[in-house]
Parts: sequence; C-alpha cells; structure tokens
Amino acid sequence: MSNTGDHSPSVDFEEKLYEFSGHPLKITTFKGAYIGVSAFVWEPGLVLCRYFEDEKINFTGKKVLELGSGTGIVGILAVLLGGDVTMTDRAYVLKQIEHNVSANIPVTSRHRSKIRALAWGTDQNNFPTDFDIILGSDIVYNPSQFPGLIQTLLHIANEKTTIYLSSNVDAREGSANFHAVLLPKKFNCELIHASGSNCIYKVTKKAPGDED
Repeated sequence: MSNTGDHSPSVDFEEKLYEFSGHPLKITTFKGAYIGVSAFVWEPGLVLCRYFEDEKINFTGKKVLELGSGTGIVGILAVLLGGDVTMTDRAYVLKQIEHNVSANIPVTSRHRSKIRALAWGTDQNNFPTDFDIILGSDIVYNPSQFPGLIQTLLHIANEKTTIYLSSNVDAREGSANFHAVLLPKKFNCELIHASGSNCIYKVTKKAPGDED
C-alpha cells in the first residue's frame, strides 16, 4: 500500500531499440508519468528518421530546433548527424528527453544538444530567429493548437529556414487541412515523401507580400 501522502504518479519505463544512419538508439518512454501522447514513439517520427537515413542528411554546422520533441528521438538523431540541436516540449516532458539524450548522445557531443520548454503561442519570443532547420514530427493533431503552432513558426523561422514536418494526415484531426489550407497562407509547403498516410512536408516562410 502506498503512503497516503505520496501523490507521485507511478512511472513504468519502457525501452525500445532503433537504428538509423548507423546510429543505435535506445529510447525510453515514461509510461504513467502524466505526459500523455509524449510517452510514445509515434510513426511519423520514425518516418522522418528513415528519411534522414535514406537521403543521407547531414546536419553538420546547422542550427536546428525541434518542436514537440516528445521522446527526443528525432532531435537526438539530428545531433548524432552533426547538428547543434535545441529540443523543445512542454516543461513536464523535459525529464524524458533529458533521459534519452544522456543515454544516446556521447559526452563529447552533448554540448551540441539543448533542452528547453516551449509552449506554442506563448514562449516563442524567448527563442532566437536564426535557426537553419526546424523539425516537427506528429505535432499536427489538435486543431486547438494550430494557431499557436503557426504563431511559433512565424516567429522562429526566417526566410532561409527549412522546416520539415512529418504528419499522419489521415489519422490526426485537422492535419490534412493544416497542411493544405492553413499553413500555405504564410508558408510555401511541398510534400517531399509519403509512407502510407505519413507525409513529410518541406516548408519555408513566404516573403512579405507573398502571403495570402
């Protein structure tokens, strides 16, 4: 019987092994830790990792921001592929990301990884606007969050920033409309890869005057 004064959630740690671009990854999810959908490795993230592998993407010398990092699997791979990566999510998810960063990024490369809280539509002004690349996998699933997400992208991205968004457009509410209607009002959007209903979009910010 637990102590009646202890209201901490019971956390089950679940480990799974992956490998991309020759890098073995041991990803731990914090089940039962009240982090909801962040306690899973979702297929759009794996599809994006496979895309980096297949296209032999190299992030060396690139300043990268990941939105909605969750387990951190995509951002961690970006670090291992040479990037200087800031992984972000809600504050209550950061311990899971920190755990996986420690488990997968060598000490000699860890200076190229940062972990920060970022609530879309609220915290974006605390971030610089000089990122070369922005990553997001399975972050387009809740229409109530779309305005904050777009506001965040508009602030953080500059016209030279390349944004990769990997989304399950059939299984996530409003995702198809987000990519086909909402995002193109302010951004150029190109479908560059599809695996089933998981689609990767390459996105860039429109120049002033080109916005809808």
